Amino acid sequence: MGKSVEALKTEMSKIRTGRAHPSLLEHITVEYYGSEVPLNQVANVNVEDARTLVVTPWEKPMVSKVEKAILESDLGLNPAVAGTVMRIPMPALTEERRRDLIKVVRSEAEGAKVAIRNIRRDAMNDFKELLKDKEISEDEERRAGEAIQKLTDQYVARVDEVLATKEKDLMEI
Repeated sequence: MGKSVEALKTEMSKIRTGRAHPSLLEHITVEYYGSEVPLNQVANVNVEDARTLVVTPWEKPMVSKVEKAILESDLGLNPAVAGTVMRIPMPALTEERRRDLIKVVRSEAEGAKVAIRNIRRDAMNDFKELLKDKEISEDEERRAGEAIQKLTDQYVARVDEVLATKEKDLMEI
């Protein structure tokens, strides 16, 4: 259940809120000597100011490949190349785009909740199996079920907290 919450946080960090953050480019891969590698393995990604990322490839021939990978990503970013340094301005989010991002964030959170509930279901089935095999008593099975439900409620609450934080970030101008 904890891993589901961590996975949700990772996914949320990829959804941009209008502020520049190096994790926005984490999922971009670049063709490097015949194989696809993550962008952070061929270039430095830094924040210049609140709305600008700076990407500095380690090798001069990689500049055009990194630029192409950023342009082809689903982020809608346009890097400005100056020699071996790329500046990527973050466009301001429109109200409509913010609403679309909130829908995406909510669906991600619902996916995390479903994963947590599936874990609960599997655990409950395991307890029923143990009861059927007479390895635990009915009282132990009921207590274990209640404990699993409490855990599930705690982790669903954590998902809701992460969702609320991200929605607040998205609606800030």
